[in-house]
Amino acid sequence: MRSRTIMSACALALGSAAVLATAAAQGKPPFVIEDNALKMPGPVVFETGSEVLKPESDEVLIHAKDYLDDKSYVSLMRIEGHIDSTGADSTGADSTGASEEGQALSERRALAVARWLMKKGVDCKRLIPVGFGDTKPIAPNDTTENRALNRRMVFANAALRGRAIGGMPADGGGRVAGDPCK
Repeated sequence: MRSRTIMSACALALGSAAVLATAAAQGKPPFVIEDNALKMPGPVVFETGSEVLKPESDEVLIHAKDYLDDKSYVSLMRIEGHIDSTGADSTGADSTGASEEGQALSERRALAVARWLMKKGVDCKRLIPVGFGDTKPIAPNDTTENRALNRRMVFANAALRGRAIGGMPADGGGRVAGDPCK
C-alpha cells in the first residue's frame, strides 16, 4: 500500500512537471492555484475610476481564458473586483466605511472582465462577477504601492463539476455584479 502511495505521488509530481514544461514550451505561464484562486501573470488594469479595461490587460486575461478552456471541470469561476479605499470616506460612506460608489465600481469592473472573457469564447454560465469594494484589503491603504495592491481582480474557483467548493456560496460573500450572459 505504501509503495502505491509513493508511486502515485511520483506520478503526480511527474505530471505536474510535464504540465509546467508544456506551458513553458508554449511560452505561457503555468496555471498555479493559491487559496483556490488562479495566480495571474500580472495585474488586470483599468482606466482610472472606470471599468474600461486597458489594452495591457488582454495578455493577463488570456491566462484566465486559457485556464477555463483547459479546466472544463471548473464549472463556475468567481471574478472578484476589489478596490482601494481612496475616496471611501468622502462620499457615500456607510457605517462600515465602505463607499457605495467604490462598491459599484468594483462590481462594474468584475462584470467588464466577465464580459471580456465571454467575448473570447468562455461560456457566460461559468462566470460569476462579484464586487467587494474596499472591504477586503490585502495591504494597508497607506501608500501608493499598497493601494495598488488592493486594486485587484481575483479569479477564484467557485464550483467544480457543478458543486460549490467547500460548501461556500458562489458569490464568496460579495455582491453579484450582474448576469454576464445579458
